[in-house]
Amino acid sequence: MKLKETILQKITDSKEVVGVIGLGYVGLPLAVSFASEGVQVIGFEKSEAKASKVNAAENYISDVKDNDLTSVVEGGKLVATTDFSKLNSCDAILICVPTPLDIFKKPDMSFIEDSCNSIARHMKKGTFVCLESTTYPTTTENVILPILEEQSGLKHGDDFWLAFSPERVDPGNKQFVTRNTPKVLGALTDDGLEIGKAIYAKAIDSIHTVSSPRVAEMVKILENTYRLVNISLINELTLLCGKMNINIWEVIDAAATKPYGFQAFYPGPGIGGHCIPLDPFYLEHIAKKFGFDLSMIHTAGHINNMMAHRMTIKITSALNRHKKAINGSKILFLGVAYKPNIDDSRESPALKIMDEVAKKGGDVLYHDPFVAETTTDEGRSYQSSEYSTKLLGEVDCVVISTNHDLFEADFIEKNSKLIVDLRNVIKNPSDKVYKL
Repeated sequence: MKLKETILQKITDSKEVVGVIGLGYVGLPLAVSFASEGVQVIGFEKSEAKASKVNAAENYISDVKDNDLTSVVEGGKLVATTDFSKLNSCDAILICVPTPLDIFKKPDMSFIEDSCNSIARHMKKGTFVCLESTTYPTTTENVILPILEEQSGLKHGDDFWLAFSPERVDPGNKQFVTRNTPKVLGALTDDGLEIGKAIYAKAIDSIHTVSSPRVAEMVKILENTYRLVNISLINELTLLCGKMNINIWEVIDAAATKPYGFQAFYPGPGIGGHCIPLDPFYLEHIAKKFGFDLSMIHTAGHINNMMAHRMTIKITSALNRHKKAINGSKILFLGVAYKPNIDDSRESPALKIMDEVAKKGGDVLYHDPFVAETTTDEGRSYQSSEYSTKLLGEVDCVVISTNHDLFEADFIEKNSKLIVDLRNVIKNPSDKVYKL
């Protein structure tokens, strides 16, 4: 029996083994989704602590239900390991590792390359490999394929298949989770596409196939760049409206009554999360290789990068109007997560503003019901303060940086001396409330 028929038969008989490299915000929910459908899953982690937690059914990802993790671990369908030699028992290997930017805003491919080197050393013939990590178009064919072929001695299309399927994870979204979020899939060959679709269909309801991995890679970049450009646009208009004494929220609500040709985006102190603030730099990286200048995306990224500084100016101005300097003032940030009701503070604009305020001499505190402790980009470490009437009353300025549902507008307004509201939590105008 040919390798293709062998793996397809395994999938039909539910005898396939799926390996997931990286058990973070993307990998763990995906692993649990497969395991919940009876698929045998091996999770691969460099972190011994994470692997141990998974094997003990100790959940550390809020989008994964505790009961679901317990069920698949106790049922033996999900096992985590730091032993990458066990990749040789996997029929499919899904790469879900971080793809950060380096200090020069260039893609750091080291996590992907390390994963590929491990796969190449251990994978068997007849393995399907798919990258899910966000990256720039051509990564699959120009970075991953050469490593796998050269290091393994196997030939793509004959001995293994390679694809790209961009992760789609929206932390805290109760409506769309791994199972019911449509999945885009592009492979280097038709056989790879057929096999990949069969594998992913076990864990995901809808698979949308495209003609190549570079198309799938561009899909992810488009999705997040679309949001970056539109959020940056509304943030810039918000700054203008502030100077013109126009309520941007009222403007957006009115514009949203148009039943066609308009989608509402809302302003904030900047864009957080792993994808939207970073993806344009992936695209800029590859565009330069083709001699192309992405001027609109570059401008949108610049606007977003400047928002933390502009918010610091807003805090400084609010304090000045109350005859206080930012230097020596006690400033409380409500929320360090990058979006409401989650524990994810990656690329959070609040952390960037906290750094700027601290550098200007502000005494920084924060409270976040979902994030017990945090470290800023510049290495400042904080622990969440206890949320109370006393805390609000003793600080010089309260900055609403994340609109968690637990932050009640009336309570904050009643007990605070000065409020800088960056999330439109306080609806009623007041002399002590300064809006974004």
